[in-house]
Amino acid sequence: MILSNLFFRNKAAIVKAGAVHKLLKLVNSSNGSPKQSVAEAIVANFLGLSALDSNKQIIGSSDAIPFLVETLKHFIEDISSQAKQDSLRALYNLSILPSNVVLMLETDLIPLLLSKLGDVDASEIILSILSNVVSVAEGRKAIRIVPDAFPILIDVLNWTDSPGCQEKVTYILMVIVHKSYGDRQEMIKAGIATSLLELTLLGSTLAQKRASRILECLRGEKGKEVSGWLGSGLSAPFCGPSPTHLTEELLEGEDDMLSEERKAVEQLVQQSLHDNMKRMMKRANLPQDFVASHHFKSLSSSSTSNSLPF
Repeated sequence: MILSNLFFRNKAAIVKAGAVHKLLKLVNSSNGSPKQSVAEAIVANFLGLSALDSNKQIIGSSDAIPFLVETLKHFIEDISSQAKQDSLRALYNLSILPSNVVLMLETDLIPLLLSKLGDVDASEIILSILSNVVSVAEGRKAIRIVPDAFPILIDVLNWTDSPGCQEKVTYILMVIVHKSYGDRQEMIKAGIATSLLELTLLGSTLAQKRASRILECLRGEKGKEVSGWLGSGLSAPFCGPSPTHLTEELLEGEDDMLSEERKAVEQLVQQSLHDNMKRMMKRANLPQDFVASHHFKSLSSSSTSNSLPF
């Protein structure tokens, strides 16, 4: 009752640092079974207080962020679903402030969030937090160093029943691909091209726009990656508008007759693109003779804008 009253009194007021420390001390001072209920009540208080911009820095500079992260980690199996959501939403509110993102990186929040992607109730708010984290250079680095971070994020592109998650993950990947040139090849190796192209067919308007922008950024990596794919025996993912366009790029500047080796490369690339298109049409339930030439031509147009589509 005391914690509940404290929450409602401070919901629309600026919280003081001393009040935050007092809240956290309540967890350590409680004994036995009440500890969990006290922790859940404090999480609810932080959720309400963190909604105000004036409170974000005060709460973030205290030990509230480690407490929220530890609550997710150690009470993840025991706390109520509501408390879990409250903790994630409080972290989201705090992550809006870039300086709080830096403090979050001092914990193991990022690996924890990526490991929890797939939880139906939590995935969208997790991606919302990562959307704030990725806006900070240190945050982008923290994401990329997590093992299998790109495969985990790319998998979300295929969640056709979660358009909100698809829109958020395309934003995350779009920011990374614009800001971190070295990560483009890692994304390609993780198989992002086919998932992006499928999203341009099946995704929401916003997801389609962002997927198209990512593909434009990856086009610069396409030529040098093709030789690597062929050398390793892997089929090249479709990153361009059509087999003819890709062949012309591969052979740009070559006016003399194709050698047998170049002809074999051309044939292999075209077959790979054809197979990728068939797989996408099958998943989209499109007729086998469907040709999305007009849509894919739009992907080949060069963009002179460096701004991100929001």
